[in-house]
Formats: sequence, structure tokens, C-alpha cells
Amino acid sequence: MPRRRTSSSSSSSTAPSAAPAAPRNRTPQPVRVRRRSFGDFVKAFLAFVVLLALVVGVPLALAVAIGWPLPNGAPGLDWLQREITVQTFLHILTVIVWLAWAQFTACVLVEVKAALSGVGVPGRVPGSGPSQLLARQLVAALLLVGATAASLTPGLSQLGQSLEGNQKPAVAAAQQTPGLFAQQQEQAASTANALAEQAGQAGQDAARADGGGSAAHGDTKYYRIQPPEGRHHDSLWEVADRHLGDGRRYKEIFELNKDRVQPDGSKLSEASLIRPGWIMEMPGDARGGELVEMPDEAPNVSEQVQQQISDYARTGGDHAQGGGGAQGGGDAHVSLPEQRPAPTPATPVTPATPAPGPATGGQHATPAAEESGRSFGLPEALLAAPLLAAGLLGALGRRRRQALWHSALGAVGGRRGMEPPTPTGDAQDAQDALLVGADPDGVRLLDRSLRGLAASLAAESRALPVVYAAWMGGNGDLHLQLAQPAGKPPTPWQVGQDQTFWMLARADAERYEEAETAAPYPGLVSLGTMDDSRLLLNLEAVPGLVSLSGAEADRAAVFASVAAELATNGWSDRMTITLVGFGDDLTPLAPNRIRHLDGFEDLFETMSAETRQRRGALGAAGHDSVLTGRTGPAQHTRWAPHLVLLAAQPSDEDALRLAELAADAGRLGIGYLVGTEGTDLPGAAWEMEITGDGKLLAPLLGLELEAQLLPAAQQRAVVELFTDADPERGPGGPANTPPFLVDISEQGRPAVYARLVGSYEIIGLDAPDGDRSAQLHEALALLLLHREGVHPRVLASALWPRGVTEDVRDALLERLRAWLGTDPDGTPRLGTDATGRLTLAKSVVSDLDVLRSLYYEATQGRGVDSRQVRGRLLTDALVLVRGPLLADRPEGRYRWLTHEIIDAQLPLLVADTGLALSEFHLERGRAEKAIEALNAALRTAPADERLWHELLRATHATEDADRLRALAADLIGRSGARGLPPRTEALLDELLPTWRDGVAAAG
Repeated sequence: MPRRRTSSSSSSSTAPSAAPAAPRNRTPQPVRVRRRSFGDFVKAFLAFVVLLALVVGVPLALAVAIGWPLPNGAPGLDWLQREITVQTFLHILTVIVWLAWAQFTACVLVEVKAALSGVGVPGRVPGSGPSQLLARQLVAALLLVGATAASLTPGLSQLGQSLEGNQKPAVAAAQQTPGLFAQQQEQAASTANALAEQAGQAGQDAARADGGGSAAHGDTKYYRIQPPEGRHHDSLWEVADRHLGDGRRYKEIFELNKDRVQPDGSKLSEASLIRPGWIMEMPGDARGGELVEMPDEAPNVSEQVQQQISDYARTGGDHAQGGGGAQGGGDAHVSLPEQRPAPTPATPVTPATPAPGPATGGQHATPAAEESGRSFGLPEALLAAPLLAAGLLGALGRRRRQALWHSALGAVGGRRGMEPPTPTGDAQDAQDALLVGADPDGVRLLDRSLRGLAASLAAESRALPVVYAAWMGGNGDLHLQLAQPAGKPPTPWQVGQDQTFWMLARADAERYEEAETAAPYPGLVSLGTMDDSRLLLNLEAVPGLVSLSGAEADRAAVFASVAAELATNGWSDRMTITLVGFGDDLTPLAPNRIRHLDGFEDLFETMSAETRQRRGALGAAGHDSVLTGRTGPAQHTRWAPHLVLLAAQPSDEDALRLAELAADAGRLGIGYLVGTEGTDLPGAAWEMEITGDGKLLAPLLGLELEAQLLPAAQQRAVVELFTDADPERGPGGPANTPPFLVDISEQGRPAVYARLVGSYEIIGLDAPDGDRSAQLHEALALLLLHREGVHPRVLASALWPRGVTEDVRDALLERLRAWLGTDPDGTPRLGTDATGRLTLAKSVVSDLDVLRSLYYEATQGRGVDSRQVRGRLLTDALVLVRGPLLADRPEGRYRWLTHEIIDAQLPLLVADTGLALSEFHLERGRAEKAIEALNAALRTAPADERLWHELLRATHATEDADRLRALAADLIGRSGARGLPPRTEALLDELLPTWRDGVAAAG
């Protein structure tokens, strides 16, 4: 049996090893906890002496040697005529020294406050660049004794957790201000490198002193979790990086201790839920700490702890016996209320599946979402991006409605009633994935919550706080991470885990009403998920650049996702998105928002001018930042953000120019996301890396996210959906052929007939029994509206918007098949096509199918050559119209109709039918019949301007002036305060020149 070893966990002050330029060697290296050296204390003492001399000694020396330099009373006019003496000159110099001392003291206070409170980037003291830099270095040297460089590095690293039984759901949230200025990054990096080198050398010396065999892979070690020091809370990632040379090996620690009973009776169920006093079994190659042979030989471990370790060892079973076979290990630390949940490992790393190495050459590669390809036939990348999917789906619906109206007005090739194209192949899969993955309720709640917050702050005459990030929890709660404390949030918002968090519960968010205010944080964009929480980064608030490194294909997937969500999200008003080096094909997603530039010179010319313009506009308006322009009297200006996405690697010269350009970007509402091949981009406030397995890493921020991606294949498919729906495609677009034509002859009588236009009725089937009747009717309606086929997951998401298990879905499909039955030849009326989509047999028909087929036959089929046939077909079609679609549908059901465009298609189809029938009657001089047909169509399409125009012409044809005036008065009354449309006014001027006199008399 391997010997057991125990150790108290090392202090969290050891800095992580700096990443080398070459791919990291994953062979575990012996690392020993680095203790503070004598040199550290000397540096801290000298820094203290210098600070004491400058902050306390200077004013004392001035007070003793010079005294009060200013006059004791108000000077008279004769004071200006006196001769300047040496004493006067000394007094002037004394005043200058006092001012310099006050400025330096303010810098020291600012730096000390930032370092001790952990809010991150210190505030700027005006005009004190060198003074503040000196103060920062002295304070850092002084605090190095009590905290490490890592603990001073701000990061998005903390999440809300409950200590007692985890009663509150874990919600990811960032504790400290992310990002460092360039000088802070350089200082932190050099300190980390020095500490790592000293720690590595010390660990090697300890290994040699141990004879090289006392910590072999066959040993089992146990660590006891210690409380965190100060405000710095460690994580399994940092521990694995410190003790195993690779932070990704935290998964092995989790696997060794998962679901084992801890001394307090609880269990480790998530990598984030770790507490002080817990025991962690460590793999045999772990290094660091004071290793001993057995728990009872530990010099700093009490008998109680020794017994806890012994008891814990017995709970491990195979873990306790075979721990040495693991690939790595490390410490673990408590998950306080501020502690973030570390990501739950998707694929636990075992000896048989070693930790993935860095990508090399062209073999890196494909993100996990694209590698797995599809989930049950659908793109996983779109299924896992609910906010992005909701934005794309909403924008696609608006684009298709716009195309329908263009078609109806004859703007596209003169094809009235153009049917939108039915997607096929990858585009069809992408559309289905959008339908399944979209979370419109989440977008609605996010938008209402943010606008409600802005309205509440405006009512209190308070400015919007700077928000760096937002976390949306799986339970719907919203956490905002502020750049600095901003006081008590307005009700119903609450203070989160500390003063830099504002939290809104989902129940409170659902009570928000629509607020007439500008979108406060339009620059929020999804980056990925950690556990069940989604991180949205506020790109326009970053104090500098955001860099993204990694393989080119992986970076492109992140950039495409960010661009697509920014272009279509539902929590923004206006926005400009400039794409450089990529994305010329993404413009169709939002032509009014997206623009593409070819190179850096165009970017510098454009952004330099806009930066100057925004600075001037803010100064003229008296605003400190764009946030103060989004609340209060000036909110009408909106101050729309401008977000720049640069996928191309900038040269060294371009990178410096870009850093200068972005120095003040956060205040101006301009954000920059820059793709790099390395991690040394000048001026980068936040540095991120996308890996080949779809992880988004930000070590300085303490983040490992499941990245939100839009790989190239899904990007092409989404763009295809938008280009096919473009109303400006012209005559070469899709033809006006319905997706399903019915045999309208007597021989084509259907076996099952459903009335959808009006109240929902089904003829040919018995009423289903049981509680599933409503769901069966709803499922049938969805299938009838999509004769091209419905993916099973789309059907499930439509009936159960909050999700359902596969067995429940499959059980409903079996009941639906049994209810619909079979045709006389034994063919099931509910079938499955080659792609796995559910389809209805031709014997199952709806009145909407018949209406489309009648109109098509009348205008493009048999009715073209026969006036009599055309009139009969159009009359039969208009008789089918009994009201709006599914007029009596129960409240709370058929919510999927919001994603459809049938609400726009049906009124246009009815209007086209009424117009065609009116034209048929007017050709025969039957004005009354034409008026009857138009009034029937208006009952379903009352907002169609074309119907009112034809009704005016038909009424004019009756030569009844009073009737025409009455119709004109009715139209004027319906128009309300907006007035009549210009085309309607022009038509009335032609048909009834005196109509304006009636309006003036009525006014």
C-alpha cells in the first residue's frame, strides 16, 4: 500500500508560474511554497521609510523650517507693488512644495485604498503621472510582505455561494475590477516570474534533500483546506497551476475527492464548493508544503486533524489505494460567499485520458462544438447560446416580415404575396437550432432589468455606475459587477456579496414594466458559461484593450459570436460595430449596425476622428462619460456605443497606436476587442485565450469559461438565412410557390381537416382523452404550419419552453401518432423524413393550406386563362377566412407563434385574395360585389393600406358622393393623431377633392 502523506496547505500568496513563450511542458515539476525572503522585508522596510519621509517628514520639515507661507490676512493693493524679496520667493516655493506633497499624499491614499479594498484599477489623480507611479511602486513594495502579486491582481473570480448547505444557487459574479494598466501588468509579470523561479529552485533542492524517492508517484498525500488570507480566495485552478505546473489539472483533484464525505458531513459535488477544514486527497506527483510520512508525524497538525485525515482516507476506497496513478494534484481552498464556482469538468482527466496539450501547427484545432458537430442533428454552438439565438431569431423574423411587406407593395419583382423561402440543409439545421436554443424570456428580462435600473437611478438624479460585467444565473438572477462601489442600489435591486455587486432576483425582474429610457449598457455581450452562469462582458466600459489569443480558427469563432450578438441583441438601442480583418459576410445580419474596414489605416483614420468628436461632445455637454448621458435630461442623446473588433494581428507599431487610441475609450463608450497570436499586446487591460477544446481562459481574471462560439459552418448557415430573406434581392429571389399545395378537386377530399383561420376545429378525428389533449392539438397545429417538417427538438421546445426529458417527448409523439392514425393503405399520417423531421401525410390538411392553394390556382394556375374559374376560386378562398389565426387559443399556450411570421403572412394572403376578387368584380362593373369582398378581407387585415385604397376606388365607382365622404371620414377617424398616409391623402385628393374642407370643419 502506498504511504500516506499529509500537509497543511500552503499560503495562497505563492504566485503562479509565468507561462513561457513555448508550449508548456506538462511534466510535473517539484514546487515548494515560497516563503517571504529577507530581501522582501528589506524592500518593504525601505518603502515604509521613504513613504514616512515623504508623507510625514516633508510637512513637518516645512512647518518647522518655513512655517505658514501664506499671509495671515487679506493682502491690500500695496502688496502688489512691494519688492520681491528672497523671503517672498521662498514662500512661493514652499506653496509649490505643499501642493506637490498634497498631490503625492493623495496618490498614496488612492493606491493604498485600491490595494487593500481589492477594487482593482486605482483612480487617477489629475496631473500626477510620475507621482502616482512612484506611490504605486512604494505601496506595492510595502504590501508585498502581506500579499502576493497574484492577490493584488484584480480578476473576475468570485461567485456567490451559500456556506450552509448551499441553499442559495451559485451565481457567477466578478469580485474585483478586471484588468491592469500596462505598468501594473509589467510589474505583476516580473514579480511572478521571480517568485516562480525561486519557488522552482527551492522545490528542486527539497526533492534532492529527500533523496528523490520520498515523493514518488506511488505515494498518497492529503491536504487540509486552510482559510483564505485577506480578500484573496484561491481556486483549484491556481493551486494546480502552482503545484502541478498546469492549472487545467484541477479536474484531477476534483475527481479524486468527488462525492466523498468531508469532516463536516458534506460532500464535494462541484469543483467550486470547497470549504475550510475539508480534507483533499492529492495525486502522488503533487509537490509543495511540508510533506510527512504519516498524519501523526505532522508537526503542525493536531490530533483531531490527524483523526479526520485517517477517517477520510477510509472513505476513498479505490481512491485511497490508487491515488498515485493520477496525473497531478494540488491544494483546495474554501468557497466563501464570494467564491466563484470553478467549472464542472466536462470530461474528467484520468490516467487513460491525459490533460490536453497545447495545439501545434494545423492539428490544433477545432473547437469542441464544431468537432462534435451537431446535437441530435442540430449545431451545438447555436443550442448553447440562448441570448445569441434569441437575437438572431428576432432579427430574422423582422427581416422576413420586411420582405413580405416589400413584396406586397410590389417592390420585389412585382410578386405579391411572396412566400418566404424554406431553408434546406445547413440553413435548416441552423434555423431549428435557433428555435430550440433561443431564450427570448431571458433577453426580455435582461433588457427590462437594465432599463428599469436606469429609470430608477434617473428618478433619484443618480448617474449610472460603471459596469464591467454581468452574470446571468441559471435561476434567472442577474448580478452586475461594478467598477467601484456606487452606494445603495435602487429598489428592488440589492447589494450582492459586497459593495461592488448589485443583484436582482428573477421574481423582482419579472415585475418590471417597460421603461421609456435609453439602454444603459448596450455593450454587454456573452462570452461563455461557468457552471450554470453566463458571463456578459461590457466591452464599451473596458479601460483599454481586450486581447484574445489562440489559434486563428478558434479566435474567428469567438469574434463571429461577439459580432452576431452585438448586431442583433435585444438590450441595445443604437450601436456601431466596426469589423476589421474579418466579417465582410456578416453585414446582412444588421446592415444598419455593422460596417467593415479593410485595414488598420482606415481604422485609425476613422476612430481618431470619432474619439476627438466624442471627447468634444462630452465636454460640451458637461458629462464625465457616456453613462451620464444616458440618464437624466440628456438621455435623448443616447450616446450609442462604438465597438471595434479586430481579428487581424496588429504590428508592433500599430499595437502602440491602438493602445494610445484606446487609453480613454471606456469613458467615451468605445470598446476594442483585438485578436493576437501571443499575450503581450500593449495596453491590454484584459487578456483572454481561446483553446482548441472551446475553453475561454483569463488567468489574471481567474476565469475558465465554456466559450460561446459561432464556428465557420454555422456562421455561413446563419448568414444564408438572412440573405435568403433579404427584401432587396430582386427578381432573382425565390418564387411565389406555396410550400404545400392541396388537391382542391372533389377527389382530393382530405381524411383529416383542421380549421386554423379563426377558431381551432378538427374534422375527421375523435377528440383525444386525458390531460394531453391540449398538447396534441398544439403539436398538430405546429406541424400543419410547417409542412416542410418539424425537428423533434423544435416540437419539444415549442410545447415545453422550459425543457423536457426525451422520454416525455417521445411518449407524446407516440400518442400523436396513435391519435392521427393511418391512411387506408396503412401509411402512418405522422411520419419521419430522411433528416429525422416529423412530417404529416397529404391526407392531413388545414384550411390555411386550402386558402393558399386556391389563391395560387386563381392567380398562377387554372384561373389565369379562365375568368370564371378565377372568380370562383377567389370567392371560395375568401369564404374560408373566419378570423385571425387560432383565434380562441388558450392563454399561456402557442407561445412559439411569436417566432413565426404567419401573423404577417395570413393578413397579406387574405388582403391579396380580397384585392384580386375586387379587381375581378370591378372589371365586370360590379362595384357592390367588390366592396363586399374588400370588407371581408378588412376584417382579417384591417391595417393593410392597399385594401382601403381599393375600397375608396370601389366606393367612388358607385357614384355615391355621400357614401364616399362617409368612408373618408371613417378613414380620418381611424388614422388618429398620426394623420392619413401620404398615398391615401393623394388618392382622396383625386377622388374627393373637397375632403379637406370636411376635416377643417370638423376641427
